[in-house]
Amino acid sequence: MSLKRGAILFLLVAAVGIAGHLYFGESDDDDGAPGDGAPIVSVNVPETLSARAQFGRTVYQANCASCHGRNAAGRDGVAPPLVHVIYERGHHGDESFQRAVARGVRAHHWRFGDMPPVEGLTRRDVAAIVAYVRELQRANGIR
Repeated sequence: MSLKRGAILFLLVAAVGIAGHLYFGESDDDDGAPGDGAPIVSVNVPETLSARAQFGRTVYQANCASCHGRNAAGRDGVAPPLVHVIYERGHHGDESFQRAVARGVRAHHWRFGDMPPVEGLTRRDVAAIVAYVRELQRANGIR
């Protein structure tokens, strides 16, 4: 490989690495220290929600928003946004949300630390939360 091609390849790999770091919003702190709690993504909220998603929004606000932020936008240094391509149905199906609430989740996509189980929610509650999150995702171009 020529020196010019090697330099171009190096710059390309560096640019992809920097873009990935910025895209996933990871903190420069490896110690997991909380950030400022600001929303991580901007979320367009649909004008109307299904009845199930309306119930899900209420349950979400009472049980999830303190970590995952208003309208599932995430909170810097606290928890990831659920309105994000990582949580699209094809990558994290509805049952993934059920398991996360029931059992907790080890950190694997983000550097926010592990998610503990959430006590007191039924499968019906979580299904409604998922309906709300899915409607938010669709309104933001995530299928």
